[in-house]
Amino acid sequence: MKAVFFGRMALVICLLSGICLYSCKKDTSSNGNDTTQTDAATSGDDEQQVSDESDIITNDVNTALSGSADFSGASTTTIGSGQTTVNSTGASAELSINVHQLICDASVSYDTVGSDRVVTITYDGTNCWGNRKREGVITISMTLGQRWKDAGAIAVVTITNLKITRLRDGKVIVLNGSKNITNETGGLLKDLSSLHTIIHSISGNLKIDFSNNTSRTWNVSKQRTFTYDNGIVITTIGTHSDGTDSDIADWGTNRFGNSFTSRISAPIVIRQDCDFRLTGGQHTVVTDNATAVITYGLDAGGEPTTCPAGDYYFKLVWTGKNGKTYTIIWPY
Repeated sequence: MKAVFFGRMALVICLLSGICLYSCKKDTSSNGNDTTQTDAATSGDDEQQVSDESDIITNDVNTALSGSADFSGASTTTIGSGQTTVNSTGASAELSINVHQLICDASVSYDTVGSDRVVTITYDGTNCWGNRKREGVITISMTLGQRWKDAGAIAVVTITNLKITRLRDGKVIVLNGSKNITNETGGLLKDLSSLHTIIHSISGNLKIDFSNNTSRTWNVSKQRTFTYDNGIVITTIGTHSDGTDSDIADWGTNRFGNSFTSRISAPIVIRQDCDFRLTGGQHTVVTDNATAVITYGLDAGGEPTTCPAGDYYFKLVWTGKNGKTYTIIWPY
């Protein structure tokens, strides 16, 4: 679905899935363990899906807060049609761009009464995105007197029984938990070209219920920087440190009870002038028995490329503790 800003945030969900493993270029120089390979594939797919959906929740929060002048602090609200504007530097007219569509599978309500003001997003289970269905509720609380455009404004997000069904294979996860999103610099996306930089930080934890009747708690710590270069550019880094690495974005325990960390080992970049596609960056996912390095923004030969007319490709290198490796190059 082209030109859908926040919909494009979702990364390739076949990452480390069984279909990817079947396409691997195998190194047969050492013996492998099929169970270990399968478990690593499932863990990687879980991590990717949960990370993607967590990012999309963050996008929905930003969308909802921008949808009310009472919450955003904007003089007017301009996204009712699914469009918003970026003020063109040095020009009296506004530059209209397709920043995001409204949250098409949910209703949004605003409560401005009380010491905390609350936005409620209720997902209705429709398939407007074409790839998954969502059912459940998230609420966004802001203290009285804060506006989302203010530097240091904090949105407290509570996720309640958010059931997500991936349509390509019927995989279901259920999310509960909370996270804080802080507008570190202040400012709204509609003013990005004149502000030049807007930074959001994200921290929190999620409880995930998997289809094998296991429940795990995962943590998230990220920073997203919005800049303007021939359109919106979004750069995401991990901000958690474990004493060794300081670029960890997600960490916790996978469905098999093994601990993992997911580093953003090269900043993840999404650009509007490339149809809001993921144009570069790298994840490094480490479990107890394997490491997967996923590099984005490549051509079919696995080399870095500028915005292509067709697909981008990622290269995934999976290495087990026994030294066995798998390499794939896959379109996204």
